[in-house]
Amino acid sequence: MTESEEFRERIGRIDGLVQEIDRIADPAVRANAKELMQCVMDLHRAGFERTLEILSNAGEPGARLIQNLGKDDLISSLLVLYDLHPEDFDTRLNRGIEKGRQRLTKRGASVDVHAVDDRVVRLKIHAGGHSCGSTTQELESIVREAVFATAPDAFEVIFEGEQEQPASGFVPLTSLQGSNGSTKAGSALSR
Repeated sequence: MTESEEFRERIGRIDGLVQEIDRIADPAVRANAKELMQCVMDLHRAGFERTLEILSNAGEPGARLIQNLGKDDLISSLLVLYDLHPEDFDTRLNRGIEKGRQRLTKRGASVDVHAVDDRVVRLKIHAGGHSCGSTTQELESIVREAVFATAPDAFEVIFEGEQEQPASGFVPLTSLQGSNGSTKAGSALSR
């Protein structure tokens, strides 16, 4: 499991716990639990802000460290959570799409951006004829993972249109047989 997947799993667990808190019958206990959660979040945000401030005051080396922190998938996700990321959404999204594009290129496929509206990302994958047997779902998963790793605040990644099915390189025997059952290659050789 990648760090990004682990992070999303943890966020999912937190979301589940928040939903459980919302179901607590006693309103005072529910309010206290939510306040505790908010206090912990506020403390973490203040700590991150102070850390970034100290790094920023360190001049160029500190600025480079901040940029490097922003490119680490796990730390980047936390900086996004606290609205402290040094890069804006579009920059992070484009970096994620480019990561996905590079991975698809190795598989003979490509990805295009159709639209980004309110953090809903619409993409189209072109599988091409030589996608090393990768299925459309595998290609989509590669891009989706790359996008959410760099832009976890994207609401949704939607793949539009019909993607071409990748060629597997498999040629069925029946396509090589003539109507009389002989192979086309054998028929050509017997002439």
